[in-house]
Amino acid sequence: MSLILQIETATTVCSVALSENGHLLVYKEIQQRNVHAEVITLFIDEVLKTAGRQYHELSAVAVSCGPGSYTGLRIGISVTKGLCYSLDIPFIAIETLEAMTDGMLSENTFDNEVLLCPMIDARRMEVFTAVFDAEGNKIKPTSAEIIDENSFADLLKTNKIIFFGDGAAKCSDILGVSANTRIVSDFQNSARYLTKKAAEKFLAKDFEDTAYFEPYYLKDFIAGKKSV
Repeated sequence: MSLILQIETATTVCSVALSENGHLLVYKEIQQRNVHAEVITLFIDEVLKTAGRQYHELSAVAVSCGPGSYTGLRIGISVTKGLCYSLDIPFIAIETLEAMTDGMLSENTFDNEVLLCPMIDARRMEVFTAVFDAEGNKIKPTSAEIIDENSFADLLKTNKIIFFGDGAAKCSDILGVSANTRIVSDFQNSARYLTKKAAEKFLAKDFEDTAYFEPYYLKDFIAGKKSV
């Protein structure tokens, strides 16, 4: 049996979930900038209490490891390391774009010719993105890209592409509207979407080195002013 705490802090969403043997039990989340450090431990306490579980019952902690917000990732990884150290349990890392794709696939059914393109806002017209097929296999590697009207021209010739995530909403005007383009502007990240891969990695004992693991930043950190 596996009782896995799941943490998602890679974007503006701060989300915590609890799953058992690959089945979601409970989750708690909020979409708001700059609150992750304030609420994440409270959310963890709350999901455990709601599920009637204790910290010592946890089998592992899974975390969305990036790409995404530098600060958000640092918070999520730090909390995960602290829990794994103190409880002496495994650390599971899951790429954020892969978790987003699992989330989209868990709530929708797509034809084989459809491709999925999760996008995370990376400032200005740049996004963190990758492309997956309708079975969740990555066919275009994760990258930081500046989006223009030709970014996916070759793929759009023969495939329908579903663009989703806060990066897709930001780039909707550039991506345009065509028969092969669909933009899902209301999709948001969630720790719920870590459930499938967390269970798979736990069974395979695909764990990270808690002491040395670093978030998947993909590009250098650029400091900015906090919004008021």
